[in-house]
Amino acid sequence: MIYRHCIAPPRAFTQFSHEIIRHPRLSSDAVRLLTWQLSLPQGARESLSRTAERARIGATAFTRAKRQLKEEGFVHERRVQVPGGLWVTQQLVSNVPLSPGEAAKILARTPVASVPEPTSANPVSPQVAPSRRNPAVGVPTPRLTDGHPRKDPEENTSHHPAEPEPEPRPEPQPESGPATDQARVLVAALPHLSPDLRRIPRSMHDELTHLTARWLAAGHTPTAVRTHILRGLPSDGTPVHRPGGLLRYLLREVPPPAEPPAQHAPASTLSPGRSAPGRPAPRLAGLRECEGDHVQATLLRPVGDETRCRRCG
Repeated sequence: MIYRHCIAPPRAFTQFSHEIIRHPRLSSDAVRLLTWQLSLPQGARESLSRTAERARIGATAFTRAKRQLKEEGFVHERRVQVPGGLWVTQQLVSNVPLSPGEAAKILARTPVASVPEPTSANPVSPQVAPSRRNPAVGVPTPRLTDGHPRKDPEENTSHHPAEPEPEPRPEPQPESGPATDQARVLVAALPHLSPDLRRIPRSMHDELTHLTARWLAAGHTPTAVRTHILRGLPSDGTPVHRPGGLLRYLLREVPPPAEPPAQHAPASTLSPGRSAPGRPAPRLAGLRECEGDHVQATLLRPVGDETRCRRCG
């Protein structure tokens, strides 16, 4: 249980409403700032910032307390210009909440040069303090709604000549021809070459066709191109997130094609059982290279005009 024992002070006391002390939306710093201001003697012109300094209220706590007092209608401010061109901030502190209209009427009746002292009929303590910075000269203008300052189109704020905007580089277009047609077919079949190449963007087919056509025009066979691509894929199971970019990297540089096999010695110096230069060995006669997808060249002995081995067919 809590017991209270209060003795009324004989002097130097101020009566406050319980609504101020028990206000649910005012912090302890806001209540202390307000009650301190209301306890000042008549004619005092102490600003709110000075009161916060004397009450040991920090800058952050003072900003929060002042905002709460203004939101609840206990504090109102306005900026006025006094004779001589100086600007001052006029602060109005009241022991009851006032609306902006009520505060404007009271401040309008309060000249800056002669501020009346608060009375019982007018329980208001207006505070006047110099402004911390001078306002801009001229009539205030509203803020632009679009967030960008308006600029005269004839005004030139730069001494450098305007640089022309760079034109976008056109995408390489594959040239028409047998190599291009063969490259287009080869690129369309790449998703079936490996699961890592199943997600090639359709927008990159023209570029990959152009790169592949360069390989074919340099003398590389489709099998050699496919073999080069398969060798460039990760062999440790690492997923390929951008197959199009990987293919662009693999096909960007075109190496020279593989050199033909070295010429053999003249027929007079050949050992028995070896074939003459330019002629295939007897065991390779009649064989043909399979045109299917193989990492290494695969030979088949066609019966008719087939071009694929039994596995590919």
